[in-house]
Formats: sequence, structure tokens, C-alpha cells
Amino acid sequence: MTGLLLILLLQRITVRRALRPLEKAREQIAQLQQGQRSQLDDQVPVELEPLVAQINHLLAHTEDSLKRSRNALGNLGHALKTPLAVLLSLASSEQLDAHPQLRKILKTQLEQVQQRLNRELNRARLSGDALPGALFDCDAELPGLLATLNMIHGQHLDLSYRAPAGLQLPWDREDLLELLGNLLDNACKWADAEVRLGVSETAEGFELSVEDDGPGIPEDSRDQVFSRGTRLDEQTDGHGLGLGIVRDIVDTWGGVLRLQGSDWGGLRVLIKLPKRT
Repeated sequence: MTGLLLILLLQRITVRRALRPLEKAREQIAQLQQGQRSQLDDQVPVELEPLVAQINHLLAHTEDSLKRSRNALGNLGHALKTPLAVLLSLASSEQLDAHPQLRKILKTQLEQVQQRLNRELNRARLSGDALPGALFDCDAELPGLLATLNMIHGQHLDLSYRAPAGLQLPWDREDLLELLGNLLDNACKWADAEVRLGVSETAEGFELSVEDDGPGIPEDSRDQVFSRGTRLDEQTDGHGLGLGIVRDIVDTWGGVLRLQGSDWGGLRVLIKLPKRT
């Protein structure tokens, strides 16, 4: 009986040792999903080498295809935006002064095409994000982003952020810069003196918030800002397409976006994003 138990114990130890490389591979695949690595280690037992090599080849091929797709989308966007800008300029020219109704129709339709182009290119680029990119390092990225916005909007604005030291967000750097850039730019256009960004990790995922001390938006008017091109104040280029782009990104990531009142009396945009699994 003792001998049988000893044999079973030895078999258990042998099986666990034999499966250890598989467990290590499983952990590395989880790290791939979280954006902590881009390839699997190739230092594996001979039996696993073909599998790991094939996975790494697939990852490299997918990443290369993704880069080509993004470049193609960017080229398409530039190719279409330039003639659209020319047409919009022509629609505002003196030659149409005698045809105000025609000018209005042309400008309205061209602006709708331009806005739809921006949204659809953005959505297509995001939906093509098959592989996780490098993690977004808050400590490395946010100071520079706020400094750039201060240069654009003026040093009279106090831009600040709160984020746990060392926090990294598991989404592509460029996508997060676009999302946060739109939110902060929008807040800067409406703020009187202060804009604050908050980033935190929760049990369910991550929360991002941007608030300002501007005039805010009445609660019964907040849904209007998501309408394509709608602005509550036509004299200020804000609260319109930028928030629409942000909502598209958040929807793609399976998150939730809410507009709330800020403690300062302005607008607070709250985004809740689930953990990437």
C-alpha cells in the first residue's frame, strides 16, 4: 500500500513538472492580452517549439497587417480631408455671396461628410486594433499632454491630474492620447481657470474623469452634445464632435460614458472602462 502511494506521488510530481512549461505559456498568453509583451518566449521544451513558433509568427503577421491597415486608413483620411477642406473654403468664397441658400446647403453637407469621415475612420482604426499595443504609462504620458494643452490654450489655465504612481492602462497609447486629448481640449475651451484629469483603477476596471470650472451643461441638455456636430454655443468650438469621437472609442472598448456636474460648477465627463481579459 505504501509503495502504491509512493508511486502515485511520484506520478503526480512528474505530471506537474511536465505541465509546468504549459502553465508558463498560459501566463505569457495572459500577458499578451494585457499588453505586457508582444511575443512568447522561445526558450521552451522541444515539444512546444513548433506551437510557440507558430503563435509568434501569427502575432508578428497580425501586427504587421494592423500597421499597414492603420497607415492605409491614415493615408485615406489625408487624401479625402484635403479636397473636403478646399470645397469648404470654396463654399465660403465671395463667388457665392449672391447665393446664400446654396452656400448654406453646401457648407452643411460638406461639414456632415467631413464629420462622418472623421468618425468612421476613427471607428475603423479602433475596430482593427486586434493586438494590444504598449501599455499607456500615466507617469510618462500625462505631464507632456497637459503641458502641450497649456501651450495651446494659455498659461492662465491650471491643468492638473491625479493618478496612482506607476499606473499603466492596457490600451493602445495612440488611442488613449486621442481620447484624453479630445476630453481635455474640450474642457480647456470652456474652463475659466481650472481643468482636472483623474485616472484610477477599480475592482471592475478603470475610471477616467475630466472636469472644468466653466459654465457646464444643464442636465436636460447633456444628450444633445453627442449629436453629430451639435454645439450648445456656436461661438465656441467645443462640446460637439470631440465628445462624439470619445463616445465612439468608449463604445468600442465596451465602456460607459456619463456627463455630470463638476464640483466646480462646470462639466465632469466620467468614463468607466472594463478590465481587458
